[in-house]
Amino acid sequence: MKTDIIVGLGEALWDVLPEGKKLGGAPSNFAYHTKQFGFNSIAISAVGKDKLGDETLAALEGKGLEYIMPRTPYPTGTVQVTLDDNGVPTYDIRENVAWDNIPFTSELEEVARNCRAVCFGSLAQRNIVSRTTINKFLDTMPDGDGRLKIFDINLRQNFYTKDVLMESLKRCNVLKINDEELVLIGRMFDYPGLDMSNKCWLILGKYNLDMLVLTCGVNGSYVFTPGNVSFQETPRVDVVDTVGAGDSFTAAFCSGILRGMSVADAHALAVKVSAYVCTQSGAMPVLPNELVKN
Repeated sequence: MKTDIIVGLGEALWDVLPEGKKLGGAPSNFAYHTKQFGFNSIAISAVGKDKLGDETLAALEGKGLEYIMPRTPYPTGTVQVTLDDNGVPTYDIRENVAWDNIPFTSELEEVARNCRAVCFGSLAQRNIVSRTTINKFLDTMPDGDGRLKIFDINLRQNFYTKDVLMESLKRCNVLKINDEELVLIGRMFDYPGLDMSNKCWLILGKYNLDMLVLTCGVNGSYVFTPGNVSFQETPRVDVVDTVGAGDSFTAAFCSGILRGMSVADAHALAVKVSAYVCTQSGAMPVLPNELVKN
């Protein structure tokens, strides 16, 4: 069994874009980009016993990405993606699909025991089967030794509850959230009257997090750690689409931290990588050598 595994855990789906469909889902995007930084990366989800399931596994193999994706009697996930004039996506996510029903197996238990970093979100926890699997994985994965349990909150449509978010916050040691999600969390968790920065400090302390990553679109991004904050401006680039850019940010930041970079340097790398991904079509472009060798 390989050790020091990096895992993207959750939804596996196809983004149906105006120009055609592309393999997507935050876990595969995250695993793919951490693999580009030289890590043993695995995408964990589930697919259907259907043509799209075949295409999913073939696409992952084509990307050279390891996966654990059992075939289930549910359809493979799809998302209808529409882009506005600025390339910003909105999503219509099909329900009751394979990734809602990820089983917890002995294979997953073994991966969890050898996992160095995992990235998971709220979307794949909308169904109790996958939610239970994700929580078992997180509880099986050891703590300490620089291990990262990254909750990339990824609020989508109405597929989240306060209880699910609280349980995930208790299990993670790194939270990644955007400015719009922070406003929603502030309302849901009853943090009235606090500005953006104070909300972040409050969440960091309340849940004993090692890091809180806040992205604010064109207005830059922040990484809060106990007693410190890193800020990076967002580079101006010609945006093709922003699908998967956030996942590439998370992957690059995680990779930098695991390589021993300072928070500020890992943050700078993440900003450069996500900016590059915005200039490409789809969520899984090949990154230039100067970024992955950074």
